[in-house]
Amino acid sequence: MKVAIFFGSKSDTESMKKAAGVLNEFGVECKAFIISAHRAGALLRKTVSQVEADGFEVIIAGAGLAAALPGVIAGMTTLPVIGVPLECVSEKSNGLGGMDALLSIVQMPPQIPVATVGIGNSKNAAYLAVQILSIKYPELKEKLLAFRKKLSEDADKNKDIEL
Repeated sequence: MKVAIFFGSKSDTESMKKAAGVLNEFGVECKAFIISAHRAGALLRKTVSQVEADGFEVIIAGAGLAAALPGVIAGMTTLPVIGVPLECVSEKSNGLGGMDALLSIVQMPPQIPVATVGIGNSKNAAYLAVQILSIKYPELKEKLLAFRKKLSEDADKNKDIEL
């Protein structure tokens, strides 16, 4: 059970660390790669090939602005790719709050899909990766079911509150 996490800039590290945290909680091995689709295409292609050869089964890719990274990776592999649109927070950003990245990732052309989660929500990308992997790994499915049961129990405890 292995998930590769890609993002295009070191400044995205904090956002994408949340995905690694969820994967670690479920006992899923993960490895991160910082590679820009625009600046290092050959390195990206080589790394995606290596990820496949190393037995990774799902890829999470976070990107901001034009957000090409998830789509470029999806064009290089048949592994499921989950895109995380990221808000660019530099003073040079365009101020679109991540909507540009969301639309870039979700509007993939036919035949090359990228699953897409909410802006900055790398945790949900990791939960989706766990769900995908749980189809193949019964022990992971058990962990996921226990996690969901706890969510339900916690909600039940909190349903009645006094204001």
